[in-house]
Amino acid sequence: MTRLHDLTLVAQLAELTSGTVSPRELTAHYLDRIARFSDLGAFVETTPDAALHRADAIGAGTPHGALWGVPLADKDLVARAGVATRYGSRARVSHVPVASDPLADALDAAGAINLGKTSTSEFGLTGFTEPLIHAPTRDPWRPSSGAGGSSGGAAVAVAAGLLPAAVGSDGGGSIRIPSSTVGVVGLKPSRGRLPLGSGFDSPDGLSVTGPIARSAEDAGLLLDALVGLAPFRYATAAPGTGPFVAAARREQVDLRIGATTVSPWDDDEDIRLDVDARHAFDTAAAWLADAGHAVTDADWYPVGYASLFHVLWRASAARIPLGEADMELVEPLTAWLVREGRRLDALDLLDGLAAARAFERRTIADFAAFDAVLMPALAQAPQPVGAYAGHSPERTFAMQVEYAPYSSFVNVAGLPAITLPVVADGTGHPVSVQLVGRPGGEAVLLSLAAQLESRRGPLPHPPVWGS
Repeated sequence: MTRLHDLTLVAQLAELTSGTVSPRELTAHYLDRIARFSDLGAFVETTPDAALHRADAIGAGTPHGALWGVPLADKDLVARAGVATRYGSRARVSHVPVASDPLADALDAAGAINLGKTSTSEFGLTGFTEPLIHAPTRDPWRPSSGAGGSSGGAAVAVAAGLLPAAVGSDGGGSIRIPSSTVGVVGLKPSRGRLPLGSGFDSPDGLSVTGPIARSAEDAGLLLDALVGLAPFRYATAAPGTGPFVAAARREQVDLRIGATTVSPWDDDEDIRLDVDARHAFDTAAAWLADAGHAVTDADWYPVGYASLFHVLWRASAARIPLGEADMELVEPLTAWLVREGRRLDALDLLDGLAAARAFERRTIADFAAFDAVLMPALAQAPQPVGAYAGHSPERTFAMQVEYAPYSSFVNVAGLPAITLPVVADGTGHPVSVQLVGRPGGEAVLLSLAAQLESRRGPLPHPPVWGS
């Protein structure tokens, strides 16, 4: 029997707009699943009464908007009026905003139904989602393992069938790291691609909004919706017919694919690619070659990356509005990053930004010969819950780099990237790869991801899926 969460986002939207499934029916289904699997820690706040009320109101009208009737949730870094928004921090435990962020308002305008808040690391600063304010977010395949971060709750919600898709944010891998950890598709758009969460919201230009989904096609549909959000709306013939979902359905041929396992951290940290990550990379390279693409060594050897990223990450933390009293409540890593960032002087920051722009130019030039570059998504298997606890801030930072050394450079370079599972390890846990595109190259990435999915075939779902 097909259950509602078995349907793809594309199929659910079709069922909604045809009237086969009502917004209330779909919303109630997901609210029930969220309540039943609360031990995964995907959600930190649910708003069932408000969600059902909105579903009834939407269902009484004519379908309109790119996400009409689709249940979604806010990452707990997105303010929504009247709903506790804690930013994963004990320093904001009682914070209830009076106004919503533009992203929340725009998703509402697109017809989505908000179910609550998905968990995040404290202020989105880490690649794991185990903040002290609430229980850790757990990998639904292996609940003793963490989910990655910072959009850990969003990725788990999609992987476990608690949401059809999710909107995350990615400042150093925060969409792609958790998506790769739990075996779903994560897409980081190019800097400037979206009208909201464009990457131009801060001086470092790192963080962008993007989709988390179960397939390239679903990611393309959600990217179309995000590109079309107010204030710069574009028209499509009907929901689900935009250019990016079309790209996921179109098989591009004879592309030039660079391939590399080099990371920009190799000269500064102990980066070791485990056997399953290597197998996923080799398998994806072989499948792309079998599809007729020219796959060659990317011959990429970046230098000087670690020092510039340390400056950018500390500087981004310095902007978090925390006073000295708050520093007693936040986690040690957060306090360290904020204090280190505030010690930077103007020259340090300007030098870091200049180095970042030089890295961006070099990387775009280095990748210019290719339509996309294939690399591992992660270097290691999912880490046990608590693996990052009890270490110095410096060591905790280094451990995250060792786990996900292929992520943050994409943000610095402003490039699009997609991660997707291609194989399973010996326990059945999915293992992902990453494809990095040219500026504005999301359509190519979605096409290639769909080709890999077609060659791979369906992957099993985590155990909670059938419950």
